[in-house]
Amino acid sequence: MKQIIVSATLAAFAFSIPATADAAPNGYRTEPINSTEFEVIPRARQDTDGYWCAAADFARRKLGAGWQQRIYVLRGYGPSVTTGRRTAVQFSLKPPAGGVPQQSSFITVGFPVGYSMSVQGANGRCNIRPFLR
Repeated sequence: MKQIIVSATLAAFAFSIPATADAAPNGYRTEPINSTEFEVIPRARQDTDGYWCAAADFARRKLGAGWQQRIYVLRGYGPSVTTGRRTAVQFSLKPPAGGVPQQSSFITVGFPVGYSMSVQGANGRCNIRPFLR
């Protein structure tokens, strides 16, 4: 009887999670916009590495992207179009319509439109810890 109650509780919890929402291992939420575009929405952490990590995770698991596939910034920080949350970053597996700017450095500030990284490079950001104050 106890096992039936536990199973029923787990099933109820599983069905209460929205089917389109996805959580990356680092706690960021990802929401599809269409078949190649998606948003990464922070929960608690908001460091840039966390956004890239979640983007890589979503691109691999949900969109079937290969390790060398590029992930492009479609739109930097702004309101989420899928959830209404205050902050989200939009990514795409296709370059943005205005073209891709020259990337002169490995280090960037924020999320400039068109900036890209391979899935493998973005996945490498999953193990970087933010500076603690």
